[in-house]
Formats: sequence, structure tokens, C-alpha cells
Amino acid sequence: MELKDSVFIVTGGSSGIGKATAKLLIDKGANVAITGRDRSKLNQVADEIGAFAIQADVAKEADVKKTYTETLSKFGKLDGLINNAGIGGWCPIDELDLEEMKRVYSVNVFGAAMMAGEAAKIFKEQKSGNIVNIASTASVKGYPKGTIYSSSKFALRSMSQCWQGELRPFNVRVIHVNPSEVTTAFGQDDRTERSEESNKLRSEEIAHTIVSSLEMDQRGFIPEVTVFATNPF
Repeated sequence: MELKDSVFIVTGGSSGIGKATAKLLIDKGANVAITGRDRSKLNQVADEIGAFAIQADVAKEADVKKTYTETLSKFGKLDGLINNAGIGGWCPIDELDLEEMKRVYSVNVFGAAMMAGEAAKIFKEQKSGNIVNIASTASVKGYPKGTIYSSSKFALRSMSQCWQGELRPFNVRVIHVNPSEVTTAFGQDDRTERSEESNKLRSEEIAHTIVSSLEMDQRGFIPEVTVFATNPF
């Protein structure tokens, strides 16, 4: 697709993969609305990269609807959703905390589904659009203490496949992206970005993957792509 003058929503766009993706889209000429829960951080990043800030929590249905209302009011159209907002949660199975599981699922699964549902209404009507779900290699293979987080990403992967089946007849592309470890603020209690490491992925590699996939001519799409560091050891 041609990214110049296109319009995208990037959830969790104030840091990490979301911020890097929003910036690269803007550099390519797209108009981008970014969402996040921290208003001051969101506004700061929006000013820095030239995005439109919408304070919103994807786990709240009213905020999801507000995101679309404000985006359409600002730009008049929508070409793509980057479903990036996500949180972590880890525990051994014999210490499973149901409330923690609900907390993670409210963002990683229910929030992603609500955001995609609103986008699908627009995309089906205009018979074009793009949904990019940012998952994890944890959506492909589970691991010890991964019951909560890994299962939420397996659920997202399943939803990606369901939406591909539903939306492909409407010329809508659904792309599922599995990053391996990326040096972001993900998993950090204080939400500070981790320092770059030469043997680990940066947000920029994932942003490049997303944007490159979107730039493919609309007649084709990449259903799923996994990105590993070349030598993580």
C-alpha cells in the first residue's frame, strides 16, 4: 500500500515498538494517532514524532470507541490499526492468580479484539484496510511460568487467523507479528526503556517489519511473521 497520506491508529504508541512504528509510519508520510494511558508521556511523544495523541485504555470499551471517534474526526478516514498495546504477567501454574490473568487478558486479548472490531466495521464498508497484531514468539511456543502471558498471545494468534478468514473477502489484510525479546520498557515495573544491547532486537527492527509488510502491494499480504535476534547469546 501507499503509506503517504494514509491514516493509522497505533495503540500503546508512547513507547517501545508502538512509538518506533508510529514514527516510521510518519516518516513515510502517514498520519498517525497514538494511544496510551499516561497523558503526559503520550503528549510528549506525540509532540516529538508528530503524532495525534488520544489518551485511552484499550481495556475500556468507552475508550476504544473514543479512539475511533477522535481519529475519524481528526483525519476523516482510517487505513490501518496497529494493535500493539500489551502487558505482561508471569507465574508458575500452582501459584496462578486469576485476577492477574484477567488483568493481562483485558488488554492483550479483550482490548485487542475490541479495537479490531471497531476497525473491521470501517474496513468492511470501504473494502480495504489493515490490522497488524503485535504478539510475541510466546504465541508460538509456551514456556515455564508463561501460563498467563503466553496463553494471551496464543489467543491473539488465534484471533489473527480468525480475522484473516473473516476479513480477507473484504480486501482487508490481517498481519500477525511475533517479536522475540526486544529491549523496551515491557516487563519493567517503572516503565523505563531498557538500554540497547548489540545482541538483542530493538523496537526499530519490529517497526521495519511492520512497515515493510504494509508497503507490499495490496494484492498480497503476510499472514504471520516472526523476528529473532541474529545471535541472542
